[in-house]
Amino acid sequence: MDYINYAYMAAIFVVAIIVGYMFRKYLAEGKLKSAESLAADILNDANKDAEAKKREAVLEAKEEVHSLRQELDREIKTRRSELVQLEKRLVQKEENLDRKQGSIEKKEEKIQRRMDEIENIRRKTEESHEKQIEELERISSLTFEEARTMLLQNVEDEIRHETALMIRDVELQAKMDADKKARHIITLAIQRCAADHVAETTVSVVNLPNDEMKGRIIGREGRNIRALETLTGIDLIIDDTPEAVVLSGFDPVRREIARLTLEKLITDGRIHPGRIEEMYEKAKKEVEDGIREEGEQALFDTGVTGVHPELVRLLGRLKYRTSYGQNVLKHSIEVALVASNMAIELGVDPQLAKRAGLLHDIGKAVDHEIEGTHVAIGVDLARKYKESSEVVHCIAAHHGDTEPQTIEAFLVQAADSISAARPGARRETLETYIKRLKKLEEIAEANEGVEKSFAIQAGREVRIMVKPDKIDDDEAIFLSRNIVKQIESEMDYPGQIKVVVIRETRAVDYAK
Repeated sequence: MDYINYAYMAAIFVVAIIVGYMFRKYLAEGKLKSAESLAADILNDANKDAEAKKREAVLEAKEEVHSLRQELDREIKTRRSELVQLEKRLVQKEENLDRKQGSIEKKEEKIQRRMDEIENIRRKTEESHEKQIEELERISSLTFEEARTMLLQNVEDEIRHETALMIRDVELQAKMDADKKARHIITLAIQRCAADHVAETTVSVVNLPNDEMKGRIIGREGRNIRALETLTGIDLIIDDTPEAVVLSGFDPVRREIARLTLEKLITDGRIHPGRIEEMYEKAKKEVEDGIREEGEQALFDTGVTGVHPELVRLLGRLKYRTSYGQNVLKHSIEVALVASNMAIELGVDPQLAKRAGLLHDIGKAVDHEIEGTHVAIGVDLARKYKESSEVVHCIAAHHGDTEPQTIEAFLVQAADSISAARPGARRETLETYIKRLKKLEEIAEANEGVEKSFAIQAGREVRIMVKPDKIDDDEAIFLSRNIVKQIESEMDYPGQIKVVVIRETRAVDYAK
């Protein structure tokens, strides 16, 4: 009985499993079909959307192509219209040119006819003139050339006779008065003018508070003295002379700047390269201000007004310029006063003579910077700063380069000779020495890459500062050799000259 129950329960269990399996299979197949149906619907919807979007994109593309085609058609029409207009204008211009050419040809024909008529009239006139001359020759029994020669000879004889009488009278009168009058005028002019003259030297002495200051001026490993000499171009001589330093250099402007710089450093007490540059700039500004004051003082002393400020500055620079040992500013003042006094005696314009005399050597203020003679430079400066043509002419003629055309020009020329030729006014040796030093610097600075140069040690050494971005260390050696060869070929000098090329690179920044 138990066995039957167990078998019955097992059969029920098997049937249940089979029924459950079939039910689950049915459910799975239903879900699968439902999923396949849903996927098919989704795919159909996607295809429909894609087709719709495709149709929309095609329509948009067609519309864009249509609009571009319309725009292109409009542009083509516009270009065609412009081309048609240009063609019309060209045709009109061609027609105008044809009309003008025809008009010009007609005018040329008319001019040619006029020229032919004029030529006929000229030929007839010449024939008539020749007939008249033949008739006159027949009547007078003289040829045309004989009659003209006779008439000119008579007139020439009369004029020569009258001229000879006038010249004789003038010469007699001039010989009686000229020498006496000239001596009186020159003597009186020189007597009224008593300008001071100072013989320039090439050294300056700076007094020191004590000998310990010499060591501070030299600095550690000589850096301070090198900085001073490099900035100023002046040679500092520190020897056994107690409490003194000697500044040596042929350029008085540089020497004065160096003297003021050193005195300021001694007073300040702080001596180092940075402070040296600061004091150098201050001293340089003071000297520039002093130069302008000297120019204004020269105008005040001579009574000349209305001079351009730049000419006033150049006048002040003449204080530091010498000509054969004669101070050019004092010389210019003397020439102005002498020329003015002679002009007063002769009854001509004294202000013009004074102004021209004061400015006659203005070119010497920059003759070492600009090529040409000081006369040509002075003429250019006077014209540049609106001086009158009379003053310009006096400057141009004061050395005879231009023939004097006015009395004032003659007076300036004479006053210049009087001032320069008086005893003790000039010294040849100093001028020759200064020219040699300037020639040294000019040879050095004529080379490419040279920034500035300084002739020191009485012309026995020239120091050349080069631009480090243009001249490297190897090129500096070749530069020194080239300058040595130029000096040997172009200059005459005693002993030997040392050429030092200095290439310095600085890096500057500021802490903030």
